[in-house]
Amino acid sequence: MGMAEGVEIVEKGLVLPGEATPPDDIFLSNLDHLVARAHTPTVYFYRRPAEAGAGFFSPALLRETLARALVPFYPLAGRLAAGADGRIRIRCTGDGALFVVARSVSVLDDFGDFSPSDRLRRLLVPSVDVAGDADTPLVMLQLTFFRCGGVCLGAAVHHAAADGLGALHFVNSWANITGGHGIPEAPVLDRTVFRTRSPLSVTSNHVEYSQNPSPAAAAAAERPFESTILKLSKKQLFILKASSSTSNKPLSTFKAVVAYTWRCACVARGLGPENPTRLYMTADARTRLRQPLPASYLGNAIFRTSADASVGELLSNPLCGAAKIDDATKRLDDEFVRSLVDYLEDKVGAAGLRKGSWVMPATDLWVISWLGLPIYEADFGWGKPFYMGRACLQFSGLVYIVPSSPAEEDVGMSLVVALESGNMGRFKEVFYEDLKHVAEDSNL
Repeated sequence: MGMAEGVEIVEKGLVLPGEATPPDDIFLSNLDHLVARAHTPTVYFYRRPAEAGAGFFSPALLRETLARALVPFYPLAGRLAAGADGRIRIRCTGDGALFVVARSVSVLDDFGDFSPSDRLRRLLVPSVDVAGDADTPLVMLQLTFFRCGGVCLGAAVHHAAADGLGALHFVNSWANITGGHGIPEAPVLDRTVFRTRSPLSVTSNHVEYSQNPSPAAAAAAERPFESTILKLSKKQLFILKASSSTSNKPLSTFKAVVAYTWRCACVARGLGPENPTRLYMTADARTRLRQPLPASYLGNAIFRTSADASVGELLSNPLCGAAKIDDATKRLDDEFVRSLVDYLEDKVGAAGLRKGSWVMPATDLWVISWLGLPIYEADFGWGKPFYMGRACLQFSGLVYIVPSSPAEEDVGMSLVVALESGNMGRFKEVFYEDLKHVAEDSNL
């Protein structure tokens, strides 16, 4: 097997479901088709407990329990293929998930704070170079053993097969099986809840999916960027929330942090007061439907919403951003989701590819919240990961808000930020300096 930058692949192969599974075709909704046609790479880092024996993250054990997990999650052992109507779906072939075992001469501390990077993705999360969807595993996993005794689980789950919550449910269920427990909740596989209505009925404005970027905007989207992790203490979160709330309208921590981050990005980018700016946010339809879906829904239930303002509005009124965010999120009900699914029907080609392109201008920001998600629950029997996160980020202007690790008692949450290389230094400076001013102005 090969070695890259001190990581040697010692084993590589497909793990099939441990029992026969239904040879179904799984319908993919418009929400499934609109996500990136790619795998989402994540990393889980574990330290070796002092009491761990020779079986610590045994590859043989994890292969066996992975085969068991793929029985209830059998669509993840399938492949993407075109149905009779030409539309892409999951064909439940039972061809399995890719499982890789690797060794590294590095130690965990060599990766610093685990900020997303192409290097992290390349070394610790498997990828395949194949001609088409029919040959690509929907799940690819890599177990890397470090010289210090620690372990990284790199997971790549195809976005068409599952959103973040669905992928977490799969990995956490696999961990539960390995640790000697059952799956707390079986995956919900039926995606027809997101079929279009007949006739189609678009009742809301879905500007987030209607953008036709100019050549200049498309070129700007290719700008170099870098990623970093910014930590907010519990005290800093309290200050932000208190300073952004009014006496009759307390603000959620999420809205306070997002509004503040939006303002800081505008300042760091040097945008003029007349510039328009848009904040994109990701919402979960599971909780927005008239009959809510369980967290165990295996598919894509996420969608975009947004708020817009002029930079001058945001900077002159600290409460403006939060009010805009509130307006953008309170309208997201069952009818909004149904309208969006219908609206997307003519945005998806027969092969499930997006018609046209969507590019985020350099004036905008996209925030994705992982708050409340069980990102630290993958305990395979040797303890929970001390770090979990994205291995890499796709483009500039992307921000993930993630809960703090149980090991970080003083940290309230972290922001994983991708921003233009020329603006990142200024963003960090503004982010923390303005927090000091907010505390002083509020006497907190």
